[in-house]
Amino acid sequence: MHVLILLAWFFQASEPLETGRLPREWPTGGPRCMESPDFFIHEYNPHLFILRESGCSHYEKPFLYLIFGQERVMLLDTGAGKSELVPLVDRLIAQWSERHGRPKPKLMIAHTHSHSDHHARDAQFAGRAGVEFAGTLGLAPEGDGQVELGERTLDVFAMPGHDTAAIIYYDRRTGILFTGDNIYPGRLYIRDWAAYVRSTRRLVDFTATRRVSHLLGNHIEQTATPYVEFPVGTKYQPEEHGLELGRAHLLELQAELARLNGKPARVALRDFTLYPKAVK
Repeated sequence: MHVLILLAWFFQASEPLETGRLPREWPTGGPRCMESPDFFIHEYNPHLFILRESGCSHYEKPFLYLIFGQERVMLLDTGAGKSELVPLVDRLIAQWSERHGRPKPKLMIAHTHSHSDHHARDAQFAGRAGVEFAGTLGLAPEGDGQVELGERTLDVFAMPGHDTAAIIYYDRRTGILFTGDNIYPGRLYIRDWAAYVRSTRRLVDFTATRRVSHLLGNHIEQTATPYVEFPVGTKYQPEEHGLELGRAHLLELQAELARLNGKPARVALRDFTLYPKAVK
């Protein structure tokens, strides 16, 4: 078994990762909301777009991800507010198709978890031709699987703890781990502590044999000052923490959970805070 894992890692490591660019600062919306769009768009690379919902649209300011394969494009989450998202997604898909000289890929709607600030606009896409909803991807409570987008494979596995329906996505092409609300620079609300400990251990084990470029979650709630958060409900967040975390943060999280030894506690770490038994 160990030999097979090492061989799988060797063959994966022989392929170069597709690189991209993350901004030093993200727009948050405000302080003058009349001038703010509902979404800010960042092109990580020609095949991956990051959308951030403006705080003027909803204080949660969630991040959404548009991931292009040759046959399908995945929209990971639909955000928290009520403004129109469909025209923006349609425009990005059309521009990608024209840029690369390919037919428009079919759209798959997927989610990191079931909380309302990540699927509020699902109804806008329901019933549209060429749109598929991934649902829970048929995963068992701690199961795993894959999503094929056409010359792009995402590994997926259930990560209960923050939410019973939480799912992690790993993009083999970029090495990005899309972590949802499981780990990000902010308040890590843990609904089921024992499940979260198990899930974190599984995630550490999973990343031990993968090249991880970034951990990208769904929010930024941390300021640029270590250990300091923005208050809940903040719309305008100047001087905030960067979005990306690394595998070292995941190991730090695992170590802190081990130190607590099964006893839930609110603990402020440098880049995020553990919040037990709270439902977001």
